[in-house]
Amino acid sequence: MNPTDLAAFGHSNWASCPVEQVADGITRQLISGERLMICRLSLAPGVVTAVHSHPHEQMTLVERGRVRFHVAGADRLAVAGDVLLFPSGIEHGATILDEPAVLVDIFSPPRLDFLAPRGEGA
Repeated sequence: MNPTDLAAFGHSNWASCPVEQVADGITRQLISGERLMICRLSLAPGVVTAVHSHPHEQMTLVERGRVRFHVAGADRLAVAGDVLLFPSGIEHGATILDEPAVLVDIFSPPRLDFLAPRGEGA
């Protein structure tokens, strides 16, 4: 193994990642590399995220709960075990249904606005 490869290697556990309150009913944990970011969101029932778009490609894994995603003007129901792919620039948002949900979002490239101190970034 190349020693440079090992220097870039990371090993984390969600239990040891800081939890950030990003909005009422939403907490987020994140781990970021140079070209990839993973975020674990815990969302309360009834939370609605604004429809938005961004230049990042996003993949979302539904770890727990039921979520109605609003994607490019259409609704999609997703449940635990489902995986969604949001291409760069597509409008999307979500409504958490009748139970708490845990979503794992993967972004490429990383969302620098998530890494910036609150109030900075895009």
